[in-house]
Amino acid sequence: MIVSDKTKPAFDSVTQFVENLTDQGVEYIRFELPDLHGVSRSKVVPIDKVERFTRKGLNFYGGCLALDTASMVVPGSGYHAERKYRDLLLIPDLDTLTPVPWIEKTAKVICDPVWSAKEPVEVAPRYILKQLLAEAAQLGFDVMMGHEFEFYLLNPETKEPLFDGLHIFNHIRNQYVPEISQLLEYLRASGIDVITHNCEYGPSQFEINYGPSTGIRGADKAFTFKNAVKEIVHQLGYHATFMSKPFIDKSGCCCHFHISLIDRNTGDNAFVDKDDKYGLSTTAQAFIQGILDHAAAMMPLVSPTPNCYRRLKPHTFAPSNISWGIEDRSAMVRVKVTDDESTHIEMRAASGLSNPYLSAAATLAAGLLGIKQQRKLQPSVEGPSEDNPNLPKLPQTLEEALSGLAVDVDMQNMLSQEFVHLFTTVKRFEVARFHEHLTEWERHEYLDVY
Repeated sequence: MIVSDKTKPAFDSVTQFVENLTDQGVEYIRFELPDLHGVSRSKVVPIDKVERFTRKGLNFYGGCLALDTASMVVPGSGYHAERKYRDLLLIPDLDTLTPVPWIEKTAKVICDPVWSAKEPVEVAPRYILKQLLAEAAQLGFDVMMGHEFEFYLLNPETKEPLFDGLHIFNHIRNQYVPEISQLLEYLRASGIDVITHNCEYGPSQFEINYGPSTGIRGADKAFTFKNAVKEIVHQLGYHATFMSKPFIDKSGCCCHFHISLIDRNTGDNAFVDKDDKYGLSTTAQAFIQGILDHAAAMMPLVSPTPNCYRRLKPHTFAPSNISWGIEDRSAMVRVKVTDDESTHIEMRAASGLSNPYLSAAATLAAGLLGIKQQRKLQPSVEGPSEDNPNLPKLPQTLEEALSGLAVDVDMQNMLSQEFVHLFTTVKRFEVARFHEHLTEWERHEYLDVY
């Protein structure tokens, strides 16, 4: 129905953009805003109204970026009462046009929020990442990135797995849910370049991998992928969750974030040095050390809920300390050295529920600090990193992670003080609600004995 990224013509005007869609039979366009949590907040616009809203912007509640995970208004964030609950405007990025093939005659665009034509909303996660990509460009680098997510398919009524046992890569379990084939078809039709699909370690846990992209398109693709999976699976009669630890006795859901830097002058992978003992350039080594230096400050951005910290335990294929290693699956930073253009790092501390713009922004901010400060990479350890008691632990709670960000002035400046204030205010509000909740464990443990 809609042209793919590879064949999409270069629209020289908004009018031509709309005419092209009309010729293809598109009747509705979603204007989508990636919120603070990576969730799509959207309005659906009939095709005859698209040109007007594309030119002038689409009204949207201005505090949408300062809602918590329950969509509650967070006081003190600076974006609700402080701004008289005003509207912002959504400006579509026409290059992000993708079909929504599971809904008839519908396409979508990702939008950037502005207060006015001359005033962007500078706390928007997509804006934050764009600024860091621009800083990388000033240093001479383009950024190649890819997000690798795990998720559970669940019974929509019980919210329980569809089958039991541990079946990673098992060919029967890979296709055990017939609708998986339809999910893959829809994803590919929506511009997600699927590479592989397989069942994961947990029961009815799955992973669908797709190709990396350069710059903001890498995060845009991850945003589209996650929201598409949840919506498609719902229409197919299941429930999908990227929640970090939906079951305490089963595998958690990760986001392994893959990144490398490309030299803007030569087009070569800036992480490769075949003469180095690790196969890594000084740029790559400084980038990795930057992540290790600022790991605590990164954590609230890459693992942004209290539940995330239930996943970060030893011997779970998730990192538990601040570490790096060549092909070390237990390390926070796993380095994939191939002596060619595929050499990259894999930051493994992010949760499956993390906002792809912010997991990318946190990793890039820390890595660029390492490059700017010419940090020397600490030695890796022998054996799995998780077994070394001398390595510093990752934060154990979201509160501890937020405190790590609060004392890291360099990271705050990279991300912007205004964004950090908004983000931490929303997250501390969520943590307070979390601690007001009475768990069934407490009732079961204490109600009788005391």
